[in-house]
Amino acid sequence: MSDRPVALVTGGASGIGAAVVEALAGRGFVVGCLDLGAAVDGPDHSVAVDVSDPAAVVAAVAQIRDLLGPIGAVVTSAGYYEMAPVADIGADAWRRMLRVHLGGLVNVARATLPDLIDRRGALVAVASELAVGGGDEDAHYAAAKGAIIGFVRSLSVEVAGRGVRVNCVAPGPTDTPLLAADSPWRADDYLSTLPLRRLATPREVARCVEYLVCDATFSVGEVVNVNSGAVI
Repeated sequence: MSDRPVALVTGGASGIGAAVVEALAGRGFVVGCLDLGAAVDGPDHSVAVDVSDPAAVVAAVAQIRDLLGPIGAVVTSAGYYEMAPVADIGADAWRRMLRVHLGGLVNVARATLPDLIDRRGALVAVASELAVGGGDEDAHYAAAKGAIIGFVRSLSVEVAGRGVRVNCVAPGPTDTPLLAADSPWRADDYLSTLPLRRLATPREVARCVEYLVCDATFSVGEVVNVNSGAVI
């Protein structure tokens, strides 16, 4: 168990989550990670877990706490992306999208809130530009990410008086393995619509998360849009 502050990152094995692990480690945190596949490099300890499983999350958080110490910062970036017309989105697809994105956030928040309250810590959830602006064939993903924003704003009000800051980042398409090489979000005709004309990088999103965790001591219930100017 370390004397350094402890952060917990979900989805920390790759993409934005891995960049967040690196950013917080650079700010002096000991970092634990929850992911479907255990992260080999980066975090100080990693647990393979499905964040949509409440009991498994409680056990995984307890393991991180026992090994690293009380958790003072939480970042929830675990998730997945798929496109489909509304008519083709079946009930199972709707349920899975909500279980992983909203359910994963709720499960981790409930498991870590006692620590965050004790340590007057911070929670940052990763939503999406699509939660704000919507997107063609993105209904179930956008709905799940929109639910994250609603939860963050409500939880932030509930726990701010106890010293816990809850905020959100809403990235636009980001250059991670989540976007296939032939994804429409990588196409020139889409990129040309962005003021910056390019995708965000995981490091750029992670720096915004780092700011909300470490420096934004007066920010509560905020949604920071990191999307190359797609939503202003």
